[in-house]
Amino acid sequence: MRQRYVVTNGIRLFCVEEGHGPLVLLLHGWPEFWWSWRHQLPVIGAAGYHAVAVDLPGYGRSDKPEVTYDERWLNACIEGLVPALGHRQVVVAGHDWGGLLVWPFARRYPARTAAVIGVNTPDLPRGPVPPVQLMRQLFDPPNSIVQFQARGPAEWFLGSDVRAWLEAVFLGPATHRTEVFDAATVDRYAEQFAPLGAVTPPIEYYRNFDRNWELAADLPERVDCPALMIMAEHDPVLRPALADGMEDRVPKVEKVLVEGSGHWTQQEQPDAVNQAMLRFLGGLGTW
Repeated sequence: MRQRYVVTNGIRLFCVEEGHGPLVLLLHGWPEFWWSWRHQLPVIGAAGYHAVAVDLPGYGRSDKPEVTYDERWLNACIEGLVPALGHRQVVVAGHDWGGLLVWPFARRYPARTAAVIGVNTPDLPRGPVPPVQLMRQLFDPPNSIVQFQARGPAEWFLGSDVRAWLEAVFLGPATHRTEVFDAATVDRYAEQFAPLGAVTPPIEYYRNFDRNWELAADLPERVDCPALMIMAEHDPVLRPALADGMEDRVPKVEKVLVEGSGHWTQQEQPDAVNQAMLRFLGGLGTW
């Protein structure tokens, strides 16, 4: 694998690349980094594509500027990667928070987007009220997203024992195959979030949920490019049922259900994810 920094939208993003050909960008989720796609990079690269996994802005070895980490700014950074990597178009794939970015990316940059792949995260309809406002009404005690809104307490809680926090994440109820996250794997993740201040930018993504809701009002309703939605049978966070009805907004979507997987699908069932992605990519032609 090749590693390098790419400057886009005024910041440096750390990228890991494999292969040559049409561009496939892989966007990770919370609390992860490019490494969550380690099982896909060599397979997609060997199949004749330029596979690039990115540390999202504020994560890992990418820059961590003091900015508003809203969807519009984040996707401007991602869009700038495409020409910086030598391409005109991209298939953009995202899991978890990366998945929350790819659907608006396709709406903001239709000329750049050859296709979209969502892993666990479907295209969701825009609700009638801001999501955090709604969560404050629905959850008592407040859920983690509501608790993340105030600056300071979340950083202290998560940063006081990074490894214990990540063990709770990767070995908790969201994971179906906990054997995937052995001690060495958890250690690898803990290295990314241990430095002072490393937790704050990823939390800022959550602090912009309502901001992203506002920005979505100006986006097109439909995603008209080809799309693949990979769902996980046992994901309690992003349940497969959440993808019901997304055909109304993404008419060219194909759906695949991965059995025997929790929330971390590309790590829990990498072979099934690889097969689904390669089959979909192979049907697109060249972009």
